[in-house]
Amino acid sequence: MTFTEQLLQELADAGGRIVKSGSGPDLEKWPSRVAAARRSRRVPETKELCGGWCRGGYEIKLVDIPAWRLAVLKPISVPSRLAHPHSVVQAMQSETQPLGLTKPVQGRALRLVQALITAAEAAGHSTSAGRTGFAPPSHRRRRASPHFTLTARGQTVGFLVLQEQDRAEHVATEKELAAAKKDSWVRIPRFDYTPSERLRFVLSGGQPHRASEWADAPGRSLEEQLAEIAQEVTLRGEAAERRRQDEIEAACQKRIRWEAAMEEARIRYAEAYRVRHFEAQEAAWRHATRLTEYVSTVRARRGHAAGAGQNRRRSMDLLGSGHSRAPRPAELTTPVARRSRAASRRPQALPRALEPLRTHLLSARSANVRPAELRHAGTRPPSSSCKDSPRARALHLARPAQSVR
Repeated sequence: MTFTEQLLQELADAGGRIVKSGSGPDLEKWPSRVAAARRSRRVPETKELCGGWCRGGYEIKLVDIPAWRLAVLKPISVPSRLAHPHSVVQAMQSETQPLGLTKPVQGRALRLVQALITAAEAAGHSTSAGRTGFAPPSHRRRRASPHFTLTARGQTVGFLVLQEQDRAEHVATEKELAAAKKDSWVRIPRFDYTPSERLRFVLSGGQPHRASEWADAPGRSLEEQLAEIAQEVTLRGEAAERRRQDEIEAACQKRIRWEAAMEEARIRYAEAYRVRHFEAQEAAWRHATRLTEYVSTVRARRGHAAGAGQNRRRSMDLLGSGHSRAPRPAELTTPVARRSRAASRRPQALPRALEPLRTHLLSARSANVRPAELRHAGTRPPSSSCKDSPRARALHLARPAQSVR
């Protein structure tokens, strides 16, 4: 069994993914081994080997080849001459040096652009011209402005048409040798570069699939690769559309989660409101009960201790007014459905004259003092200046009479 067959068997047993761990020269040989396995042509036609470094070592995967790589592409025919050039090609022709190319390759480059634009528009894409009269330096071609653009499903793909350079060994001249001998900073170049007839297409924008650059190769010209370039534009447009759909779906899911959280918050707020409303009703009920008990106790003691007369009638009228103004426990059972109106209402204020009495009652209950002992609890005798005030008269009338032993 060969090494490739052994590796494929190991991948099949592991479910298509293995990680080679360890250290030393044996681990460092795995990238070259995977490359040799790819070249052996023993990998199934619909599968491909992928390898890369990971935290645990070197990861090797056997994955399915995407369907777009197995698709049979229809060749794109290139016109022999520009009988009816596209408007983008016409903009290029109007330049002094179209695309920054030399004269021998300008005609072929324009015909390639014409064929590519025609195929793209037939697929439903749009095109526009860019900066058609310059050629960026080779080290800046990846960030340079495109010569023209193709837009597929909202994704714009920029194109640069570049001319390859031939490199040859530089033969130093006598003048260069003399200048280098005279000045130490003079450097004699190692190579000479001359424009060749080979062309290169550089793509920018979108998610790459096949590649981002296509060039004339010894056994494969750009005319044979135009179908792949057109497919690359379509694939980048489809990827952009899928990304937009995923973003829309993510936004919808986020909106759904937000609405669910808001609904839960509304339910919790309603429950908290009901609890607060019930607590307020319970506090009001307890307050009304205590005040009613107090008024009843004071009325009973006043009726036994005080004789008939104007003072008794005035005190009984005052206590009756306070008793009638105190809320009844039955009135506090407001339905929760009307909680907004009930919460907005305020309980009726008690007469100001009864405020000290309520305070004494509450303090007496907390200190476990009998009602008969409230006469000296926290009250001061009215001064001569305020003894005739309504509050002083109410305090005087509501105070129980002192028992005589």
